[in-house]
Amino acid sequence: MKKLFTCFSLLLLLVTATALRAQDLPADSVRAQMIRDWERAKVYTNAYLAVMPADKYDTRPNDSIRTFAQQMLHLATANIGLMANATGNAMLYPPARLFSLEKTKTAQSADSVHYYVNESYDYAINSIKKMDLSKLWESVSIFGFSASRYAFLLKTFEHQTHHRGQCTIYIRTQGIKPPQEMLF
Repeated sequence: MKKLFTCFSLLLLLVTATALRAQDLPADSVRAQMIRDWERAKVYTNAYLAVMPADKYDTRPNDSIRTFAQQMLHLATANIGLMANATGNAMLYPPARLFSLEKTKTAQSADSVHYYVNESYDYAINSIKKMDLSKLWESVSIFGFSASRYAFLLKTFEHQTHHRGQCTIYIRTQGIKPPQEMLF
């Protein structure tokens, strides 16, 4: 009987936790947490940019993948493009310019990469600050995928985390220890 009660209690707890969705949170709490996370991500990504020597931004662990500079520029362009889709804010650049940035040789210097990456994080943070939170659950589409604006905010954050994480290998191949994780 005790096992049955424990199982029932766990099931009730699971159902209750599932019912507590992001939709039930105050929108300003969601905004505040996202801003904190993006500000932390900016600091963390800057630590990656700082630890990679400027003369190594053109290196790649394998011939078939992006250079460190291209990887970081891809992160930056996606921060802007995906965040514009998620929030409904205008992009900083015309799409053709934005999405060709990682292939633009002049953008691949360490100074340019720092500039574009930081600009993309500032854009993301400011877009969240300006977003009309009553539209969090509106459906939007990009590249054939549809989801709520809230889901796209989460996907945008996930994308930059993924590409920053990939850069760990680029740094390690230079014999450098990557920055310590900044989870909090």
